Amino acid sequence: MAKIKEKERKNIELPEESLEKQSRTLNLGPTHPATHGVFQNILEMDGERVLSAEATVGYIHRAFEKIAEQRAFYQVTPLTDRLNYCSAPINNLGWHMTVEKLLGVEMPKRVDYMRVIIMELARISDHLICNSVIGVDAGAFTGFLYVMEYRELIYEIYEEISGGRLTTNIGRIGGFERDFNQIAWEKIDKFLVEYPKILKEFEGLFDRNRIFMERTQGVGGISLDRALHYGFTGPNLRAAGLDYDIRTAKPYSRYHEFDFKVPVGTTGDIYDRYMVRNQEMWQSLSLIKQAVQKIHDLKGEEAIPHHADVPDYYLPLKEKVYTKMEEMIYHFKIIYGEIDPPVGEVYHAVEGANGELGYYLVSDGGRAAYRLHFRRPCFIYYQAYPEIIVGSLISDAILTMSSMNMIAGEMDA
Repeated sequence: MAKIKEKERKNIELPEESLEKQSRTLNLGPTHPATHGVFQNILEMDGERVLSAEATVGYIHRAFEKIAEQRAFYQVTPLTDRLNYCSAPINNLGWHMTVEKLLGVEMPKRVDYMRVIIMELARISDHLICNSVIGVDAGAFTGFLYVMEYRELIYEIYEEISGGRLTTNIGRIGGFERDFNQIAWEKIDKFLVEYPKILKEFEGLFDRNRIFMERTQGVGGISLDRALHYGFTGPNLRAAGLDYDIRTAKPYSRYHEFDFKVPVGTTGDIYDRYMVRNQEMWQSLSLIKQAVQKIHDLKGEEAIPHHADVPDYYLPLKEKVYTKMEEMIYHFKIIYGEIDPPVGEVYHAVEGANGELGYYLVSDGGRAAYRLHFRRPCFIYYQAYPEIIVGSLISDAILTMSSMNMIAGEMDA
């Protein structure tokens, strides 16, 4: 075809529809690095601006609730690991507390204090990942690399206690499998000494950084009214202005004995979510210090146990299993769920790193739960995501997703 001369090109009349703005469909996910997991957002785009969004889950649905209804209580713990895998110990211990609530077990003080240490370490581990990833998605990689060394130290503490790292399977119904060893206590002390300095430097990189503030302030916000209508909890709700925290609203593990504040934002935007999580890390450090001190202050019999007296659910020591017939029988009965639990239904919630993590357990007296439902905060947040990002730029939509801390494992149980 002969080339059209420039003068002739100017005289060509284009049809009216070609002059109108054309929107395009963009699949953000399910296997896009920016989605932080296997889920999909179908976006209608006008250039870089989001006109509409449709969220899709189900790509890694694993039927955890139905699997749990076929397993003995003892065997459900590894399933809870795979919900929010950034703070797995909170999931584990929340499940154990639910069963203990059904059984009516009273926990020793020392066990509760040990649980507080582990859960707050998990909260810090989760928050440092979320906040550093917000930095990465805004173009700042340094902070992420800087704090990752201390997530590794937290994982080393998990390793000393349970042998696990990412999926920890930590603790048992009634307490812990074993007492914390000396190396674990030394690493906890090391973390308490070193991490505050690193967190302060991390804040120095971002808190008053002009570029970071312009990318996050007034972006990806949600009003308190809309957040409550969707059922928000945790840092995303507190960033919108409500100081609702399960640890203070319905205390568990003796949180009522601790002195701590609940950080609250005002606008519910990305910057407020970032700031709330940062302040929560400082509060978690304080809680760990208080728990360590409370354990040191225990005297006599209170200073010994790392589990409650629940022989029907707490595995006997391996040394006894290998040498005594009664202990071996109990071991097999517990593992295979041959001890009938009480009939009843309970709901127990803990303050997960992402919000209210609840377990609704219905028992008919059989070896497994008649019905078990996991309340996953991320699944609830995700319903609001399309509303929040409509009208924003695609780059802001990515930052919004990071700040809401979407974890695919928690959405797709």
